[in-house]
Amino acid sequence: MKEGWQSMCLGEVLEIRNGRNQREVESTSGEFPIYGSAGNLMGMATDYICEAGTTIIGRKGSINNPVYVQTRFWNVDTAFGLAAKEGLDSRFLYFFCLSYDFTAHNRGTTIPSLVKSELLQIEIAVPPLPEQQRIVALLDEAFAGLATAKSNAEQNLQNARALFDSHLQLVFSQRGEEWVEKSLKEICEKITDGTHQTPKYFSEGVVFLSSRNVTSGKIDWDNIKYIDNAQHLEMHRRVAPRRGDILLAKNGTTGVAAIVDRDTVFDIYVSLAHIRALPVIRPQLLLHFINSPAAKVQFNQRLKGVGVPNLHLEEIREVRLHFPEDLMSQDRLVAEVDELLEETQRLNRLYERKLAALEELKKSLLHQAFNGEL
Repeated sequence: MKEGWQSMCLGEVLEIRNGRNQREVESTSGEFPIYGSAGNLMGMATDYICEAGTTIIGRKGSINNPVYVQTRFWNVDTAFGLAAKEGLDSRFLYFFCLSYDFTAHNRGTTIPSLVKSELLQIEIAVPPLPEQQRIVALLDEAFAGLATAKSNAEQNLQNARALFDSHLQLVFSQRGEEWVEKSLKEICEKITDGTHQTPKYFSEGVVFLSSRNVTSGKIDWDNIKYIDNAQHLEMHRRVAPRRGDILLAKNGTTGVAAIVDRDTVFDIYVSLAHIRALPVIRPQLLLHFINSPAAKVQFNQRLKGVGVPNLHLEEIREVRLHFPEDLMSQDRLVAEVDELLEETQRLNRLYERKLAALEELKKSLLHQAFNGEL
């Protein structure tokens, strides 16, 4: 440990203020915010538990997401308020909480939970107060810069996707002389869905896909489930997907589609629509349309259900699109869109790497700070 620093237990340098039920104080005329375990605003209160400069960590739920609060507030009973005692800078405590992995103290089985008595025994290296304040000033400045860089990278991600969506919208808004307007049922051999029965799963067997496997716009063949051959034979009699078919998420996360890109025998759940194009349209062009803003507008107009949205097959069949009749013209459109999609995905990977690098830099700075290396 660095000279002048002391190893102490959290119980020596802070107080833990238990949260309470918000119904005691909640009011539309309240002046103090009510916060949950993740620092989420849950209402306003007529009284407060914690002073300004308190760090929230979850007692239950979000136990590894500390939040620093700069005003007096009421914390609910799933949230602890960590208040620094004299001699400990409140921001230094917050940054320590950011650096610490509280999941090592999880005592929950289904819901992550922390025990107050264990928290008080956690060791913290505490430098003199002026040194704490110097470290806090450095971290505040660095984290402000990192937040700006993160915001820029996230905006660039959004811009890349928006540019691609704008191009798709333009493509399917065309009304050329050789273009036709058709409904999906007119240009598809099949529009059906997977089994409506929840299958019994096995550790191996026949691949079984649901809507969660297409949410990225490409089939996720890694995070899959398996069924046995008896269930497979029953399901395959009705729906037998093959390469070039399109799978459309129609329950929960709706309106996202992916094309079957390999020769794999598999079955699908009811949350997926199975679409097979007729020879009048290239499957890849149909896929681009289904994933376009033009299609999403129509899907959203047809959503059914309360709570979990879903698309009914009869509604999917009525969705309409414009496309060129000439297959060579379709091929040129597909090549054009694929090229832009590839560039968009390249930019996405670039900005995602930047975001990951920024997170690693934050961890590195915190590690240095609490090892006396800043």
